Amino acid sequence: MIPVIFENDDLMAIDKPDGIATIPTRTKGEETVLSLLSAQCGLKLFVVHRLDKEVSGVMLFAKTAAAHRHLNKQFFDRTIKKTYALLAHGRVKEDSGTISKLIRQFGSGRMGVDEKTGKESITTYEVASRAGGYSLVNAHPQTGRRHQIRVHFYSIGHPIAGDPKYGDKAQNLPFPRLMLHAAQIDFSLPSGEAKTVTSQLPESFTAELKKAGFVEGGF
Repeated sequence: MIPVIFENDDLMAIDKPDGIATIPTRTKGEETVLSLLSAQCGLKLFVVHRLDKEVSGVMLFAKTAAAHRHLNKQFFDRTIKKTYALLAHGRVKEDSGTISKLIRQFGSGRMGVDEKTGKESITTYEVASRAGGYSLVNAHPQTGRRHQIRVHFYSIGHPIAGDPKYGDKAQNLPFPRLMLHAAQIDFSLPSGEAKTVTSQLPESFTAELKKAGFVEGGF
């Protein structure tokens, strides 16, 4: 059962678990968020945006073609605001900042910084707290490149804990999941009403924060 956070006649906002793909992959017969949610609600749903398989948190699905166009336009115009919670290796020095580095695909699904031929990619962030050798960060992607937040933090020497693609494999072994969670999305409904949908950090995330030395109540 995929948890539904918000629903009206136009759209659904759901709480995606980590470890499940958004849409069909090359793995035949693999269940996805789209297939499970469509069966759950008995509707044909429109994919508005995606989260990586390893990422948890809030996602939007449109119920109608009109709502799909409305939401897609907001993503295209960059008026939708997204907030991700992440655990980064190392103590990020600045309390807040902007990472602006061009990104492109290098093959095998891996993305990377290429300041000559990459596409514009901007992520702003604030450090929520620090403990031991880690930083708990709130990140806001201003653009929507694949793996953008993961690549950006890797590029500044603070890869996301548990990342299977970016960072030191040995360093990530203690983490059973990628420590990246889509915590909040701000957008407008087709009616014009402003809407904010939030997703609480799942137990799989908070358990690892406690192991890393973060005190409950501080995240």
